Amino acid sequence: MDLDWLKDFLALAEQKTFSRAAEARSVTQPAFSRRIRALEDWVGTPLFLRGAQGATLTPAGLHFQPAAQDLLRSLERARREAQGVGAQDTATLSIAATHALSFTFFPGWVRQIMQSRMLGTLNLVSDSMEACEQIMLSGEVHFLLCHFHADAPTRFDPDRFKSVRVGHDLLVPLCAPAPGGAGTWSLPGSPDDPIPYLAYSQASGLGRILASCRTDASLHLATRFTSHLAATLTTMAREGHGVAWLPQTVAAEDQARGRLRRAGPDPFDVPIEIRLFRSPECRNHAADALWAYLRDT
Repeated sequence: MDLDWLKDFLALAEQKTFSRAAEARSVTQPAFSRRIRALEDWVGTPLFLRGAQGATLTPAGLHFQPAAQDLLRSLERARREAQGVGAQDTATLSIAATHALSFTFFPGWVRQIMQSRMLGTLNLVSDSMEACEQIMLSGEVHFLLCHFHADAPTRFDPDRFKSVRVGHDLLVPLCAPAPGGAGTWSLPGSPDDPIPYLAYSQASGLGRILASCRTDASLHLATRFTSHLAATLTTMAREGHGVAWLPQTVAAEDQARGRLRRAGPDPFDVPIEIRLFRSPECRNHAADALWAYLRDT
């Protein structure tokens, strides 16, 4: 059986017509029809009822659909895990990092470490905090670099996942400048005129930190946009769409150039740490050496 047949089957079950499903799968309709027929021959029973209104699943097709979905998901997960194992074999160190830190803090931090010791080949995986946590829990990387606040939850049991502080950061409420040079908006806002808020999504570690630490009831905000990327919120704030709490590692240049202004005084800032978490399962000599170095400095 060809795996493309399963993808074709699921596409037809969703699109309901051969023409739309063939277009979604980027094949000609005759070729698509032949592949659906080949799958039905392999299963040994019709999976679709063909009619003038399109194609609908037979009882056998309805029974087969969840199995096809589960099989494709399992194979995709196995492929990712195999790639992770392969990366561990060919790379000295595998590090997951949140998007915000992979583009700002990580390069300088690694350069500083390499001034005193050789790290060898590095494999960097950049994603949201939620995705990085899953990668870490699956044992696919040696370390995770992320923002951290003691009051914000993570999925890591502190007894199993040891961590070390490697830097500091600060979440600052920022917005575009007004014609006079000050910020377009000024916290805390008012009930009658709430400040447009550029928020982090649930997948963001910074969003969790703000939800846990920014509990001032006097703030009057109206969420206008949501993203898990600090870089996206930075652009939206720079373009005048609202106020965002941005890490200084991301927004420092925009502040220095006057493209972003404070939307509130220092008490609205949230100090945070940059921490490196270590995987208890994914281990090698290079990871042990780096951990020993970081614990001693």
